[in-house]
Amino acid sequence: MSALYIHVPFCKSRCIYCDFYSTTGLELRQRYVDAVCREMEVRGTRCKVRDARKDLRAESIETIYLGGGTPSQLTGDQLRQLFIYINKVYGLEQVHEVTIEANPDDVTEEFAKLLAELPVNRVSMGVQTFDNERLRFLRRRHTAEQIQVAIERLRKGGIANISIDLMYGFPNETLDDWHRDIEAALRLDVEHLSAYALMYEEGTPLYRLLEQGKVTEVDEELSLKMYGDLIDRLTAEGFEHYEISNFAKTAAYRSQHNSCYWNQTPYIGLGAAAHSYDGQRKRRWNCDDINRYIEGIENGKPQYETEELDDNTLYNERVMTALRTCEGLDLNTLTPPYADHCRRQAQRFIYDGLLSRKNDQLRLTRRGLFVSNMVMSELMMV
Repeated sequence: MSALYIHVPFCKSRCIYCDFYSTTGLELRQRYVDAVCREMEVRGTRCKVRDARKDLRAESIETIYLGGGTPSQLTGDQLRQLFIYINKVYGLEQVHEVTIEANPDDVTEEFAKLLAELPVNRVSMGVQTFDNERLRFLRRRHTAEQIQVAIERLRKGGIANISIDLMYGFPNETLDDWHRDIEAALRLDVEHLSAYALMYEEGTPLYRLLEQGKVTEVDEELSLKMYGDLIDRLTAEGFEHYEISNFAKTAAYRSQHNSCYWNQTPYIGLGAAAHSYDGQRKRRWNCDDINRYIEGIENGKPQYETEELDDNTLYNERVMTALRTCEGLDLNTLTPPYADHCRRQAQRFIYDGLLSRKNDQLRLTRRGLFVSNMVMSELMMV
């Protein structure tokens, strides 16, 4: 089984912090959708040839994720076209989670009705904050007032699984500001919540403001306090903290698609800048230029690169992804040299209370979550 990711890079405007590949060239939408469908067909046909002895359309998929960019910027006909081709190439019979990312201001009554026609059963919405001033700072298009309206429209349209993204650590944000955002999120009564510290990624407008001294990063101690308070408040409300940045009302509402990335499940990435992984050693990524991507597909010369992972890289990625989850890293899944190395390196962190080990299962403790990058890097092979 595999997961299918389709990158939809279109945005009406770019957010100040975003370093994902995106474009405001909305006039390219139809050519892009046609190219994604063509890529789907070509790669699916190759799978059929390779698996000719098996009764498969291509690779069987269990989850679908339309991410971006802003997938809700596609028209209804364009979204319908994508799902027609997904069904044609991969089939939808065994798919149990279909997620689309959306901005609150794109969730019109018509958009909610459209989703009811499609196989979509989960919506991930970029809320970020409920403070209009901070939303303007981020150059988000929606207002705090539109968030509740969007949720109501999605519910009316039959979406019973909604996830929202929040950010914390804004310049000049106080702990009380963050607490108000958490409470506002809880009042929405959504099934899933992801929260991330505001990052100053090189090359973004936000990073340039930092370089120019126009904004100041939040104090690290305050950022950690915000994260800790988030964990306390959501777990007190019964949410499961199943991954460093992710919380679900119950295990049934975990993001099954994103869990594929943390569990080394194979995934297929379609579209500009999309990545694929065969679950063993091979990675593939499409070029991060929409014009090159479209022209390559149209000319029968898709623009992508591949990489074969060596043993050390596979081990390091396993450490990094597994320890992000509440299940942790099962040492018995590692080959002896790597399992032995990991046990040795983990001892001091167990002693310091940053890792726990039970039945050869390594997990970050509550204290370990706050220094997870350091712990993970020390367990890796150089």
